[in-house]
Amino acid sequence: MFDLIVKNATLTDGQSGVDIACKDGKIASIEAGISAEASTVIDAEGYLVSPPFVDPHFHMDATLSLGTPRMNVSGTLLEGIALWGELKPIQSVEDIVARALRYCDLAAAKGIGAIRSHVDTCDDELKGVQALLEVREKVKDVLDLQLVAFPQDGVLRDLTAMENTVRALEMGVDVVGGIPHFERTMTDGAKSVRLLCEMAAERGLMVDMHCDESDDPHSRHIETLAYETQRLGLQGRVAGSHLTSMHSMDNYYVSKLIPLIAEAGVHAIPNPLINIMLQGRHDSYPKRRGQTRVRELRDAGITVGFGSDCVMDPWYSLGKADMLDVAFMGLHVGQLSSRVDMDWCFDAVTQNSAQIMGLADYGVAKGCDANFVLLQAQNKIEAIRLRAHRLAVVRRGVVISRSPVVTHTLFKGEGSKSLNEARLDG
Repeated sequence: MFDLIVKNATLTDGQSGVDIACKDGKIASIEAGISAEASTVIDAEGYLVSPPFVDPHFHMDATLSLGTPRMNVSGTLLEGIALWGELKPIQSVEDIVARALRYCDLAAAKGIGAIRSHVDTCDDELKGVQALLEVREKVKDVLDLQLVAFPQDGVLRDLTAMENTVRALEMGVDVVGGIPHFERTMTDGAKSVRLLCEMAAERGLMVDMHCDESDDPHSRHIETLAYETQRLGLQGRVAGSHLTSMHSMDNYYVSKLIPLIAEAGVHAIPNPLINIMLQGRHDSYPKRRGQTRVRELRDAGITVGFGSDCVMDPWYSLGKADMLDVAFMGLHVGQLSSRVDMDWCFDAVTQNSAQIMGLADYGVAKGCDANFVLLQAQNKIEAIRLRAHRLAVVRRGVVISRSPVVTHTLFKGEGSKSLNEARLDG
């Protein structure tokens, strides 16, 4: 007797017609024609079962705050940071908790099973830290929330940021963060990377730096991050987020930089929706795309995961907790248009990001946690193309969200075929 069986599923590796049996929160069996009974049975009807979506870069302390206390008129990164500085003093712990819980409900329904959220530590009250630690506990049955101690105003530039970052880690925050390009000088930026990496090494923690989120080709703190990662033996535990200055760097320098990142085992987290929106704001035309060199990083063997970064906050007024939107934008901006490339973009919002976050027992395989999403698509590429409907979301063998199949009309007018009739291959 199983807790749940999903019948007639297609897996992301192309296997079709398989059944997935779950027991005690784990995947107990994956094979064709499982005949045992189960408390719950879902007929997948040949649709795609994927491991949960993973968002490796988000700001949950700011999410859903759009318009408070005002809108970002210029749409720039710097006005967003200034606006966040206006919001912090007037929001309460309860405000942050309420917004974050609303977002987690939406994210879980969209099939997101894990989120890494940066939380601002440039606040002597640490309201965001208090709030998100509470939220992490409240949502643990629907998703994993990993928190990054993030000194938004610069760990050296802000007088109490270093002390507050240490306090946040002692309160239970999981990862050490930073923002070296926002320090007063390039020298201070490099120093902040060194100090924060040493802090992580001493505590046995991972590192995730907002690194070179700039159009300035001379913002090269990723080089320092790669060096400190090797010096301190942090290989595989460090991520550089954004890395947008790399899109403007000299090609010769990048030919040296990318191998250094790969050698150090540093991961990369572009944020396609936000990078394409915020970068290149000082350009007239031609206007730079802003996203880092995704293809080149991937081809060098660096683990690359796409993050969503923001939803309806001081930096970005759109978003709906849909990682397929993120993959869709990353595909376009990176011109990742071959079948192999598009297939990989799905991995960038699932297994690659799970690896970056260090998630254990992740995947749709026997022995893994019984966490997965049933998507109304035939394969990974079709899922991205349609931003596929989530038919069911399963967490530890329990269905936490369920929706009926929807009909997609391909062409308007009499006699048009539905997606189900057309059976496109993506």
